[in-house]
Amino acid sequence: MKIIVIISILLLLGLLIYNKHKPHILFALVGIFYFLIGYIDYKEYFIGFTNSALITLVLLMVASIAIEKTSFIDYCSKKIFSKSYKLSILKLGLISCFFSAFLNNTAVVASLMGVIKQNKFHSASKLLMPLSFFALAGGTLTLIGTSTNMVVNSFVIENKLESLKMFDFFIVGLGICIAITVVLMFFSFLLPDYKNDFDEIKDYIINTKVVSGSSLINKSVKENKLKQLQYLFLVEIKRKNRIISPVSNDEIILEDDELIFSGDIQYISILSNFNGLKLCENVELNKLNLVEVVISNQSSLIGKSVKEVSFRAKFDAAIICYKRANESIKKIGECVICAGDSLILSVGSDFASRDNKGKNFHIISKMYNPKFNTKQSFIILSSFVSVILLNVFNCIDIVKGLLLLLMFYIGAKYINIDEIRRRIPLDIIIIIGSSLAITRVLISSGVAADFANLIVNTFGVFGNYGALVGVYLMTLLLTELITNNAAAALSFPIAYSSALSLGLSPYPFIFIVAYAASASFMTPFGYQTNLMVSSAGNYKFMDFVKIGWIASIAYSLVVLIVTPMVFKF
Repeated sequence: MKIIVIISILLLLGLLIYNKHKPHILFALVGIFYFLIGYIDYKEYFIGFTNSALITLVLLMVASIAIEKTSFIDYCSKKIFSKSYKLSILKLGLISCFFSAFLNNTAVVASLMGVIKQNKFHSASKLLMPLSFFALAGGTLTLIGTSTNMVVNSFVIENKLESLKMFDFFIVGLGICIAITVVLMFFSFLLPDYKNDFDEIKDYIINTKVVSGSSLINKSVKENKLKQLQYLFLVEIKRKNRIISPVSNDEIILEDDELIFSGDIQYISILSNFNGLKLCENVELNKLNLVEVVISNQSSLIGKSVKEVSFRAKFDAAIICYKRANESIKKIGECVICAGDSLILSVGSDFASRDNKGKNFHIISKMYNPKFNTKQSFIILSSFVSVILLNVFNCIDIVKGLLLLLMFYIGAKYINIDEIRRRIPLDIIIIIGSSLAITRVLISSGVAADFANLIVNTFGVFGNYGALVGVYLMTLLLTELITNNAAAALSFPIAYSSALSLGLSPYPFIFIVAYAASASFMTPFGYQTNLMVSSAGNYKFMDFVKIGWIASIAYSLVVLIVTPMVFKF
């Protein structure tokens, strides 16, 4: 049994690192495998899906639909920026950490990205990465600040321990927020200073096609004055299966040629001066209605090519430009969609009413981001805060409180059933439910104890604190390689077994796992908000590494010093 469990866990870890399959599918397959071969029974497998922490997480994510539509974040965001960069960073940190403590991190980042890109004082690349880091730090302040904390709490409850409280995370989390703020203020020179996309959107690729009857046909590039455009540059010509690049002035334009331009999309209308030149998806250049979006990590489009998802029919929108990190995609139709990709869409009149856009996109443009008025926003926020406070003072169970709150939001028409259906976090539900079953197998088979003994024997020479550091480093490595929730799911049984083998309180080890699983600063892939800002800020991979390692060290020092002081062995 032990050999099969070890092989299956190593295979799961390898596939998670390979990142070609969705984590919730992999966790589900391993859980089902254990069920089918008899390592767990029917009740043990499915009881994880009724875990109270999981139910709380789902209710919170659904209730947050209404909170995200309040005008409070927009109001606060207008007060952030000034000529002083460090003051702007400080205010950005205060606002984003506060909201991230109680709201979904991706929603906070999505709400502030547009404001950052439109600010007139500082380039977006100097602010978007800090925004993601602040959202990550703010999530460590409370139990509901990030799904990772709720995932860890689900394991706590499953192992018959006392559930974690709302503000158990606060003291260490506050230290984290302060540390990240200091790093970003004093090491901001390591952040790239790319041209602000709002002022000048460079290096976008624009695909056009020469249609029948065009005045460009049978004339050279020079005669058509295609290389005399001030803001756009003719990069290449696609002719059937042939690519012409670089393009000479003497090249003759033929019917059905695809002309690929690079440059500032704000001046795309210049191309309308050329008769018979249309965007590749047959969009009339003089009827452009542009919206910028980022692909959500919950999108059903991920892993599929633009062509196979029938993008235009699905969303009543044509992709004008497609960016991944700092790279512009030339062959849009063949591109396989990834979370965090940045798209500029030319949208039709039906785009606003499509009910599938909310799950697939974070809309950076404010065009389709309606907000509640001040009175409605106050009612929504005050009712949410009331439920949280009633739970903190043990006046109401959090699940019952959130159910009542959700019924109120639906009754007041702040959210509707379609929105709830789209926002049910099916991937997180499957990961948590399946990982609880996997955890039982890891513990019952003795594999978790073996890994725990390895950590204790390796780091235990430094005492109990050494074992704690070992668990932290293991989880930190995993969260940089795989998703934060998956890292927490794999690390928890090992951390729990380590505490038991040493005869210590499990809580320092439990909190170490929670904090370490959220400590993803050095890559754009380790955390969903890093992915979101990656394309929008034109960041390269090394941009994250340059400042991310300093943020990671500062974060780790706070966690490793303060956690054992707050949660005694």
